[in-house]
Parts: sequence; structure tokens; C-alpha cells
Amino acid sequence: MVLASGSSYRKELLARLGLRFEVAAPNVDETPQAQESPENTALRLAALKARALERSHPGALIIGSDQVASCGGRRFGKPGNHDNAARQLRELSGKTARFDTAVALLDGGNGSLQSRLVPCRVTFRTLDEALIQRYLEREKPFDCAGAAKAEGLGIALIARIDTEDPTSLIGLPLIALSEMLARAGLSPL
Repeated sequence: MVLASGSSYRKELLARLGLRFEVAAPNVDETPQAQESPENTALRLAALKARALERSHPGALIIGSDQVASCGGRRFGKPGNHDNAARQLRELSGKTARFDTAVALLDGGNGSLQSRLVPCRVTFRTLDEALIQRYLEREKPFDCAGAAKAEGLGIALIARIDTEDPTSLIGLPLIALSEMLARAGLSPL
């Protein structure tokens, strides 16, 4: 089994299933296509990431995943630095954002591809500037879309999370993936 990702968060999540796996970062262009919805971007990129490793890992089960965050028609990527993270949090303050996480499982043995989108709605508390700055200094969530690291201190910024799978917000929906793995003949249990 191969996780097609450079994300330490996805690696930690997949390790929860107790299955042996390798990690290989796919080299794919993650630019959204013109007029592509966040949901379709996430689904397309999850499949593209899995397929990117098909030749280098023949016969393997390859997991691809992608997440697109959006709010009010605007997409929120990884902020990369403190100033961008502060801007994102100011914009998300008091609003509900959608985090669309897709997972794809490519079975290199037969070429079949399973994919699923697991949406998550996150309602942010009203955030004042002092709170934003304290949070950013302590957490440094510059590699998280929307800058709110829910598995860390970012949980204090959130009023509500609505999803069928809480791991989808972190970047790899394990409930959906477990079902896919079982259908491919590899049950975590």
C-alpha cells in the first residue's frame, strides 16, 4: 500500500489503521481548472495523485487525497506564512467554511479506482485580532488550509464542525478509506 502524499498529517492518520504502507509524494499540478467547483477539484486531484504513482508502484494499492477549503465563493489554500494566515482567519471569523476532502484508492492489480468526497462544514467563532495573533504565534499553522489546525489549538477557534467523518477535516477521511480498503480486499481489522 502506498500513500500518494507529502503530508505528515495524512501519514499520521493512515498510521491509525495499523496497516503497513509506504509514502511517496506525487508530482502533480494542483491548479484548479477553469469553472471547476471545489468538490470536483478535490475529487480530480485525489485521483490524479493516486494515478501519478501507478507506474512507479505497479500492483500496489495507492491512496490519493486532496482537500479544498472555501467560504463565500473564495478558496483558501495553505497560507504559507503568518501574514497570510492572519488574513485568512480574519476573513473566516464568524463564518462557516466548507472543507471538501476527497480520497481515491487505485488498485494497481486490476486498475480499478474508487473515490469519495467527504465534505465538512466548519463554523468559526468571532475572532478578535489579539486571539488570532496568540493562536498563530503558538500553533504556526502555515501548512493548513484556512490556517485552523483543528487537531491542535485551532479547535479553540471553531464553534462547530459538521461532518460524517471527523478525520476528513485533517485531510484523510478514514471512514471512507476503510470501506474502500475492505472492498479492495484489505480490511484494517
